[in-house]
Amino acid sequence: MATGRPPWPLLLPALIGLVFLVLPFAGLLIRAPWPTLGARLMTPQVMDALRLSLTTATVATALSVGFGVPLAWLLARVAFPGRRVVRALVTIPLVLPPVVGGVALLLVLGRTGVVGQYLYAWTGYSLPFTTAAVVVAQTFVAMPFLVVSVEGALRGADRRYEEAAATLGASRTTIFRRVTLPMVGPGIVAGAVLCWSRALGEFGATIMFAGNFPGRTQTMPLAVYLAMQDSPDAAIVLSLVLLVVSLLILVTLRDRWVSPG
Repeated sequence: MATGRPPWPLLLPALIGLVFLVLPFAGLLIRAPWPTLGARLMTPQVMDALRLSLTTATVATALSVGFGVPLAWLLARVAFPGRRVVRALVTIPLVLPPVVGGVALLLVLGRTGVVGQYLYAWTGYSLPFTTAAVVVAQTFVAMPFLVVSVEGALRGADRRYEEAAATLGASRTTIFRRVTLPMVGPGIVAGAVLCWSRALGEFGATIMFAGNFPGRTQTMPLAVYLAMQDSPDAAIVLSLVLLVVSLLILVTLRDRWVSPG
């Protein structure tokens, strides 16, 4: 462990970066309407948006784990032609503006979209501007966080344990379930935490693909945006709720399962 006084050329920029990241949150706390905070939190608009955000973010995370963990394993453990291209496509949502992702989802899954037109013709169901569309948008932008985290954990795992299990006659499914998953469990938890937090804060893809309908598609970020136009104090309260929920989830889960020993 490094000891001694840190060098000023590193300490000063580090402190400036810390202040830059923390100061906006301090501004929320300073400007929060504390006397009316409780009453504003209990309004139906806030409660509906919070309930919808927590529910859809949780469902999106579950879908991301279900599809993302096998995808991460494929990218980390299977050599196939075009793997680099597939990895690039998987991580595009990390750098793509979310609003562009929303447009892409609408063009593919909309009523007249590439796939959505057939879904509508066969079932009469239109996905956009529904609660399910919120989940789809959140999953699209959040799953890459889980895939990247789990792939990194798989690449760093010691494969000798898997090879030992194989020599003892274990099937690939058994090895994956009994050996691989426990080894990369912290990576999966870390990825799920990041995925959930990203889904909770998703805005651009959601408003483009799901719209902003109170009680149906209006998540907390959308409610913040709407409230900022009419009532800045309400927007501050909503922002505080998002901040507190995100901090609680990140700190609690990471300290319990992800932190190094």
